[in-house]
Amino acid sequence: MAKTLFDKVWDAHVVKSLEGGIDVLYIDRHLIHEVTSPQAFSELESRGLELFRKDQMVATPDHNVPTKDQHLPIQEELSKHQVDTLLANCARHNVTLYGLGHPFQGIVHVIGPELGITLPGRTMVCGDSHTSTHGAFGAIAFGIGTSQVAQVMASQCLLQSKPKTMRITIDGELNKGVYAKDIILYIISKLTAAGGTGYFVEYAGSAIRSLSMEARMTICNMSIEMGARGGMIAPDETTFEYVKGREFSPKGAEWDKAMEYWNTLYSDEGATFDKEYNFPAADIEPMITYGTNPGMGIKITANIPDRLAEAGEESFQKSLKYMGFEAGESLLGKPIDYVFIGSCTNSRIEDLRIVADYVKGKRKAENVNAMIVPGSKQVEKQAKAEGIDKVLAEAGFELREPGCSACLGMNEDKVPAGSYCVSTSNRNFEGRQGPGARTLLASPLVAAVTAIEGKIVDISKHLN
Repeated sequence: MAKTLFDKVWDAHVVKSLEGGIDVLYIDRHLIHEVTSPQAFSELESRGLELFRKDQMVATPDHNVPTKDQHLPIQEELSKHQVDTLLANCARHNVTLYGLGHPFQGIVHVIGPELGITLPGRTMVCGDSHTSTHGAFGAIAFGIGTSQVAQVMASQCLLQSKPKTMRITIDGELNKGVYAKDIILYIISKLTAAGGTGYFVEYAGSAIRSLSMEARMTICNMSIEMGARGGMIAPDETTFEYVKGREFSPKGAEWDKAMEYWNTLYSDEGATFDKEYNFPAADIEPMITYGTNPGMGIKITANIPDRLAEAGEESFQKSLKYMGFEAGESLLGKPIDYVFIGSCTNSRIEDLRIVADYVKGKRKAENVNAMIVPGSKQVEKQAKAEGIDKVLAEAGFELREPGCSACLGMNEDKVPAGSYCVSTSNRNFEGRQGPGARTLLASPLVAAVTAIEGKIVDISKHLN
């Protein structure tokens, strides 16, 4: 029987099937950070339970960490408490921890792939919704709640209902200036912020296969933003080349054995999906959001729609009021206060290179505060080795230290109330980047152009 990629990986990890369509699913790797792990550790300790397979856990602080002066004690009280608690829990239970100052520290969804912890065919979880990032490698990866974090700690398994499957195929050649962020914002604008609810999505087609691993991670990262349980891309030579030689990737005979399995990870011809969509790559242009969910996106040259069919009129108008926009208007020419380039969506070295290539020899607009936060210490190190830090500094951009930063406003990096921020992060909910902050999601290139121009522009006129 023909199987989808998702079916192959899922079925290989089912320990037992229970009544009512529930599976006991084995989890290969468990990533933890400072926000959703404290209660889970407390749960285990209160019940006298040990970590079942601590060698399959990796921890790093990312959400609450400051992105300046990380060598100094954390000043913000709650952030310090959460990070200190993570350190204490990992020390007490002997869990691998990459803390502040460690060369492997960074955003959990950035360090997993770059260290070779994320591999094809694995099941991976983390108490963070954007765990879907790791699906770019042909892994089943999804976010879990705190009680489930404890469940995995205690048993290395989860009780799960098998999601439905969806395939989104994009064929053709991408337009100039179009990046992975534009692809996923385009998809979500078509399917809506709830269009993937109940599904695990496989992305396929020639346009997807043409992407780098870092670009594929951006797409899978935002699968959750259309309500999907996660996203996957079948591994191929691009995947294998990326994985080979990384810190914890298989070596020697183990590599050969792994490759035998990895080469079976694709959707068989004739495999059936519960739902399928096909989009032409030629229709995708640089995108930007105008509202308060990631589905409220438009081509940067288009006008805000008069109404959003799938949202109630009251909800649509409430969103526009919060953003200070009107139905039917263009965003072109709108002045911007902040530009944030970072988050688990777009903080990898490829993203920083895109920005540096554009801003080299230019200077940011005076009205814009431009902040770039690398996704890990390794990204930061590579950026400095390539001289990207100097290019950014000369353009007036501030390169900070690794962390989630202004993606979610749980740390010191917040956008002030009423200010507009073009952000490469993944969510534009009300107050996401700080109380009253107004977020417009876009690609690193759109963010870079905006920072230089000080306003939203048709970027096609600014490309060589």
